[in-house]
Amino acid sequence: QVQLVESGGGLVQAGGSLRLSCAAAGRTFSTYAMGWFRQAPGKEREFVAAITWRGTRTSYADSVKGRFAISRDNAKNTVYLQMNSLKPEDTAVYYCARDRFSQRDTRREVHEYGYWGQGTQVTVSS
Repeated sequence: QVQLVESGGGLVQAGGSLRLSCAAAGRTFSTYAMGWFRQAPGKEREFVAAITWRGTRTSYADSVKGRFAISRDNAKNTVYLQMNSLKPEDTAVYYCARDRFSQRDTRREVHEYGYWGQGTQVTVSS
């Protein structure tokens, strides 16, 4: 069983920054692509960013490109999401997720991920 635990969320003013972390339990972290998604109240869960298992390629939603950066440290079984220039519309619960299959390129669809964390709240005030 894979367990993912997010941390780093909180309340920040518009224009501020936050860094989310997602710690994975289990030995198979390093061979799987990882993703970040978010879900605002009344909206569907949406893709934010993803990174390949080796960390060599990344993918971003257009709404966060240039402001957010995903990275990973396979030695620490952790994936990060650095969020800069935050906007009120970034307010959501942020989830990390692990790809269903190993050694694939980045994926943007919710159904491509098999394990999810419990989420961490990010609130951006105007």
